[in-house]
Amino acid sequence: MRRDELRAEGAGPFTTRVSWGLPGGGRAVWESRPARRRGVMAVHPAGAGAARRASADDTSVARLRRLNAIAATAFVLGGALFAAGAAFALFGSGDATTSAAIYFAGGLCFNTGGYVSLLQVVNAPRHVPGGEGGLVTRRWRWWSYEPLRVDWLAAFVLFAGTLVFGVDLLDSFLQGLSVQQVNRLIWAPDVIGCVLFLISGHLGFVEICHGRPRVLARELGWWIVAVNQLGSVLFMVSAIAAFTKPSTGSLVNADIANWGTVTGALCFSAGGVLQYFERP
Repeated sequence: MRRDELRAEGAGPFTTRVSWGLPGGGRAVWESRPARRRGVMAVHPAGAGAARRASADDTSVARLRRLNAIAATAFVLGGALFAAGAAFALFGSGDATTSAAIYFAGGLCFNTGGYVSLLQVVNAPRHVPGGEGGLVTRRWRWWSYEPLRVDWLAAFVLFAGTLVFGVDLLDSFLQGLSVQQVNRLIWAPDVIGCVLFLISGHLGFVEICHGRPRVLARELGWWIVAVNQLGSVLFMVSAIAAFTKPSTGSLVNADIANWGTVTGALCFSAGGVLQYFERP
């Protein structure tokens, strides 16, 4: 690959992998997820030399490790609390306020995990096409608007989903609601949050698979996205089953709603545990 030859890959308007020639021969390859999660990119020397990883500087690596640990812990705790809330509804005293309080605590953890995931994207080291194959650390930012980056869009949609879930969780403390009010104030935000989680997971697959649907069994990042997406699917199943029928005032299926929440939440906890190992 010549120095001036640059190849970009991805899907639609999103670029998820860029390759370019190096001045001394060989090529550098930047991929979105390894760069923002692990602070690395691949450098392939000229000839038959083995590829090496170019890492970000120490400041960026330390920053990414802290953010990764906070996000992973938040999702582990959030998933565990959601599972506990559903388990309490299944096997506990049936006190709706207690379940709502447990869910709300889990929702705060999901809010934290969603926002920190966005911070990981905003403050990820950036590549410089045409350079020597390094990653550049920029100043710390609490926010950015970059909708043409698939990693930013996935993280933003995830964070938005956690906020919508927060509306559902707050409304669940309300008492004396009619069936129509329950469906409008509690069920509808729940479904919208699940849809946003599913969209975020789809964008996660677009990023790590570079727009081509496939199974990457040796990629830890792929498994994290897959496990979280399974959790999102189970959350959606739970939400559909939690619709309150106007004719009877009862849920479509309370057991499916609770078990869907338990299993989906455990998937997010498992994804958080796996995320601990996807660190710089």
